[in-house]
Amino acid sequence: MSRMLALPAGTRAPGRDRPPLTHVPLSTTPLPPLDRTRPPWHGAEESVGGVRLHVRRTPGADEATTVYVHGLGGSSTNWTDLAGLLAPWSGGVAVDLPGFGLSEPGPDFDFSLDAHAETLAEFVAGLDAGPVHLVGNSMGGAVAVLLAARRPDLVRTLTLVSPAVPDLRPDPRRLSDPRMALAYLPVVGRRARRRLAAMGPRERAEQVIRLCFANPDSFPPHRLDELAAEHGARAGLAWANPAMARSTVAILRTWCRRGGRSLWAVVPEVRAPTLVVWGTEDKVISVRRAARTARLLPRGRLLVLPRTGHVAQMERPVTVARAVLGMWESVAADRW
Repeated sequence: MSRMLALPAGTRAPGRDRPPLTHVPLSTTPLPPLDRTRPPWHGAEESVGGVRLHVRRTPGADEATTVYVHGLGGSSTNWTDLAGLLAPWSGGVAVDLPGFGLSEPGPDFDFSLDAHAETLAEFVAGLDAGPVHLVGNSMGGAVAVLLAARRPDLVRTLTLVSPAVPDLRPDPRRLSDPRMALAYLPVVGRRARRRLAAMGPRERAEQVIRLCFANPDSFPPHRLDELAAEHGARAGLAWANPAMARSTVAILRTWCRRGGRSLWAVVPEVRAPTLVVWGTEDKVISVRRAARTARLLPRGRLLVLPRTGHVAQMERPVTVARAVLGMWESVAADRW
């Protein structure tokens, strides 16, 4: 069962042949209790479809598989709560993209969004699970868009949480710490990189949470400990910083594309039912891009969450889970 959520006026529907963008069904089906104390799901390196990635699997229903894709600088641990809440309806597979988390990149991997999408497509196809529910955040959302557009046979539904679509009016001053945006740019980022390198793992973790959460104080202390430990572990990996730097540059290059090569030109090619989720207080990818993203998706609808930052799946996991499950229920009933 689901109920409809009507969001504030100002987001125009794309046409009379589909529901308004802001009519998102929130499921009323009971969810499992949210357990903020649980550690990340078990992770291991897996070779699937000729691709070797570190993944975390969430045991769940065999009827469906959900693949979770993190953002720039994130990892498979970003999906602990959401994957657990959706487990009764779908088993979860959260990946570490090449160069992130604990997935070592191949020597020839170029860190472009296209390369990430191709790797993910090979992995998803290798799961042999039929079309999957694909969920991506930030850079992972952009990667998911590319995969869904190019391999519609692999995608059952698509959920995009603050996807990294281009901003025609970028402004680093919106970030809580512009050094995070500048650090990985060639030449100009050298000074910022030195400052970041001087930070300890816990200080880096705290900075990430300040950037990505509307209310950083809501992040549980034990999760901050986990994130600090993750930053500490990655500090010892020779490929971690180059992967971050090259992926950052690759995103910026993608944003500069025009015409048929632009990511905005790819979004309308996605045919899967798509839920777009955005936080009003997103300091990384502005909510100003939300309506356009949903409007360009042929089967897209938009959920804007107040008092929420860049990682809604972590800051508002219950609401996001209800929205995702509501989409699944609507699609099954042919109402999306």
